[in-house]
Amino acid sequence: MLMNVAIYVGTENLRCDERVIKLVGDLEKGGCGVCFTSLDEPLGEDTDILLSVGGDGTFLSAALKAVRADIPVAGVNMGRMGFLSEYRGEDIAQALISGEYTIEKRVMLCSEIAGQEDLSSDCHLALNEMTIRRNGGAMLAVDVSVDGVRLPTYWGDGLIISTSSGSTAYSLSVGGPIVLPQSKVFIISPIAPHNLNVRPLVVPSTSVISMTAHSRDGHFEFSADTRTTELTDGAQIDVSMAQFSLKRLRLDKSNFIQALVEKLYWGEDVRNIR
Repeated sequence: MLMNVAIYVGTENLRCDERVIKLVGDLEKGGCGVCFTSLDEPLGEDTDILLSVGGDGTFLSAALKAVRADIPVAGVNMGRMGFLSEYRGEDIAQALISGEYTIEKRVMLCSEIAGQEDLSSDCHLALNEMTIRRNGGAMLAVDVSVDGVRLPTYWGDGLIISTSSGSTAYSLSVGGPIVLPQSKVFIISPIAPHNLNVRPLVVPSTSVISMTAHSRDGHFEFSADTRTTELTDGAQIDVSMAQFSLKRLRLDKSNFIQALVEKLYWGEDVRNIR
């Protein structure tokens, strides 16, 4: 057998989708063993690779399973944009069978939250970003320090701590920079800042970023990728680089700049049309 492939689907009805059925058939014809898995199902010890089938939200959930099993993950796009889940099923199947792929490592975030030891471990790990934001009508005041050096207080709707992988996600939508995946940096991006002089800040991924939020509402939201919980006013959150990386499969014929152009229309200009 070439390899054992586990398929993680965003919704159960995708198991019967003709594109997924074709993907399974192509893999099995190529000599791969195939099984399905879900959020709560443990991966078999003989699983070699995890395929995330759906959109980018599905990929973020699958990434946790892949990291914990220490296996690579690849994304098959059946959502809308598909930036992390960027490949077609037939392309993935061909690449796995022929070996025309590489494994890249993506930096991940981890958090420590004082007094929240009972918080789900899923809220302590993220591939794209960790976010604090208001969940009431009052503005947030976020005190931030980087390696113990205090930054000016951020006033607004919240703050995003993003990896280079997450630079094309939530951080991008609030004006953060696009960063190449191999760049080991974190991006601190304010959400709707009530200040004309506040801009995103890029810091080394070796940094420890400490945040404390205050609001007249007495509480705020904390998110690790798609997983959200509520924290009380004054809770301290320490964000740093996780001790392990995500292993992500990249097809030999693809690259990050190509994905930017095709998915986000980066640099699109009528003058570039020949």
